[in-house]
Amino acid sequence: MIQVGRAAREVALFCSDMHLGDHDAPTAALFLESLATHARAATHLFLLGDLFEAWVGDDQPDAVAQALVEALAALADRGVQVFALRGNRDFLLDVAFPDDAAQRPARRFSERSGATLLEDPSMVELFGERVLIAHGDALCIDDADYQRARAVARDPAWQRDFLRRPLDERLGIAADLRGESRRLQAARAMGGAAPGEVAQRAVDAALRAAGARTIVHGHTHRPGCHRWTLDGAQALRWVLPDWCAAAPARGGFLRVDPGGWTSIGLPAQPG
Repeated sequence: MIQVGRAAREVALFCSDMHLGDHDAPTAALFLESLATHARAATHLFLLGDLFEAWVGDDQPDAVAQALVEALAALADRGVQVFALRGNRDFLLDVAFPDDAAQRPARRFSERSGATLLEDPSMVELFGERVLIAHGDALCIDDADYQRARAVARDPAWQRDFLRRPLDERLGIAADLRGESRRLQAARAMGGAAPGEVAQRAVDAALRAAGARTIVHGHTHRPGCHRWTLDGAQALRWVLPDWCAAAPARGGFLRVDPGGWTSIGLPAQPG
């Protein structure tokens, strides 16, 4: 288990849902600048999925992707321990290409960035407390259609077939899927539905299975801190914000140090 807090100087920093890509240079600049500022004091950095808007394989050609890889590698070189979970947008991070693929990257994402890929969910110990970390989409069990699609996309056979395709074809498929996702979200919004919310019973089950009372996740784009009683003890759910530079800008980190938990939002933007 990853342990943070064996030394009093240790600081953990959490973020998720940056959705980075060449399609949105301002958001990439906002996140990278914020990361450089807040990671100065961090000893451990946890990226809880959807680092990228789409990830078609570790040969992803985006300039923004390369900028993040370089930023993470610089942190790792400084001694920061960097960890990442796969999200629903970048579930192909660090997935090996089959030997008969049309093309294969020279090195995986983890090798280039210095980040360690973790399973979703994973357990960490933060200053003596067991904490479950997750992207969050697996907790949205009331969305049956999404969960079926999620299971397909994480099937090793499906992933091998996808990664055998040429890069241009994979990029085209990803673009089509993003368009379909936006249409589905708009249709749900018109119908008054709230897509992507976690189910409380799924959260309770995950915490019980992990023997934990605190969970940190992203995915829902509904940042906040939720408290309730689980089996006679207080439980805590931290939800991380997504990132967007468009006004009003949003984003932020969750910091854990010997003094406790701190939610760090973006500074107020000039009017």
